[in-house]
Amino acid sequence: MMITKEYIELLFKSKGIVVPTNLTDKFQEFINEKSSIESVKAILENQMEILKNWKDKNIIIDFSRQQITLPNALINKSYQTKLDIEKLDLIITDIVGLSDLGLKFDPVSFVIEGIPIISGDFKLKILYRIKGDKDDSVLNEKIISILVMADPKSLWKNLPSNKDDIYWKEDHVSICEKLGNRTILVSSKRGRSHQNVGSFRDDDFGFKHFHGNGWSLVCVADGAGSYPLSRKGSQIVCNAVIEYFELDVDKEKRNEFDLKITEYEISKDPLLRKEIEGLAAQNLYKAVLFAHNKIKEHADATFLSNPSIFNNPKLKTPLEYYHSTLLFTIFKKYEFGYVILTFGVGDCPGAIMNKEKTETTLLNWLDVGEFGGGTRFVTQPEIFHSTERPMVSRFNLKIIEDFSFLFLMSDGIYDPKFEVEANLEKNEKWIDFLSDLEGKNEDGSKIDFNFENKEITNQLSTWMDFWSKGNHDDRTLAIIF
Repeated sequence: MMITKEYIELLFKSKGIVVPTNLTDKFQEFINEKSSIESVKAILENQMEILKNWKDKNIIIDFSRQQITLPNALINKSYQTKLDIEKLDLIITDIVGLSDLGLKFDPVSFVIEGIPIISGDFKLKILYRIKGDKDDSVLNEKIISILVMADPKSLWKNLPSNKDDIYWKEDHVSICEKLGNRTILVSSKRGRSHQNVGSFRDDDFGFKHFHGNGWSLVCVADGAGSYPLSRKGSQIVCNAVIEYFELDVDKEKRNEFDLKITEYEISKDPLLRKEIEGLAAQNLYKAVLFAHNKIKEHADATFLSNPSIFNNPKLKTPLEYYHSTLLFTIFKKYEFGYVILTFGVGDCPGAIMNKEKTETTLLNWLDVGEFGGGTRFVTQPEIFHSTERPMVSRFNLKIIEDFSFLFLMSDGIYDPKFEVEANLEKNEKWIDFLSDLEGKNEDGSKIDFNFENKEITNQLSTWMDFWSKGNHDDRTLAIIF
């Protein structure tokens, strides 16, 4: 009643109507009439409706102007995002088009989630009403976009290499065998950049245990992709190193080496250690020179028999066509532990992790960065007389009581997994790498390091397919455990 009187008095005042004092009772009767009360009530309700409509209109306008950008999704990968609309008095009933993509919307949490099943640029329709509207009121609409990107892996082709080529070799090789008292697991796979165009695997590897003297040898080589016949160079150099140690041409020096190693283990004489390192370097040097000459002999002979394949005017000699890096380690178990001898030229790292996994030692330095100015190759004659990187500095001797893992790899593994050379010196990075091999990766690819594991080669092969943006080179990884 009070509201009716106040409203009519304000109305009369706005219209210049003054109620005489002698008509006060009549005015009160007018106010109390049912028609007056209902009329004022209707007017006030209409005013409230107008105000609400204007408020709702503003909410709709604001929401229509609000930029809603959904993060890009990746096909077949879990997706979740939250709409930033909690401050608006909206009730979203549905987002039309999400279910077609494999996604769903939770109207309580405002979260869109799911696993997209198709890729493309899609328009979605948000259906909503203002809070307080009736459940059967007409829904408002807003169009937003979402981009579901294709899996980058699916964009790469996997074309087979030409089996009729003079230097064809398998695109992918994975092996697990006994190597003396240890096990070697090794895989070499063509990189995606080579798969995409049907070119060849430039990496290679080799290994052998020499039962007669107890030494075990493992080689990894990376043929330089910009040199046309490097895939053969990497293959020749690995085979040549094995061949050299098969010949056992320095048997007497090997026996001398064994005696001095045993003597050193007792005396720990640093001068004797230097002498042992010299003997090791001499023997390994001969193996490297043997491999270099093997490639040169092959290159010169092939040039004479098949000169048409040497058609790059930028290369001056047949040997340059076969440029390859080389990393090899030869190790033996003695009563006191293991002796590991290593040679490296190029950018393939090797490392050994102790039994307790508390220390990992890099066995060679890499030809990268400002010192070497880039990768060096075993096919380059200048490495044998370089003053910047003397040949003797490429040899290493490591004595260790026992080890859990010995790793050799090409840069196709090193680049994505370690990124920079400095990380190769950090044990924690090798522990991370081992965890990655054992399943701590986004693909969940896991290797069970057990020789009795019948799936071990398949497991390593699957792991080798990991995705790393910008890293699509050949991948070779040898693991001795």
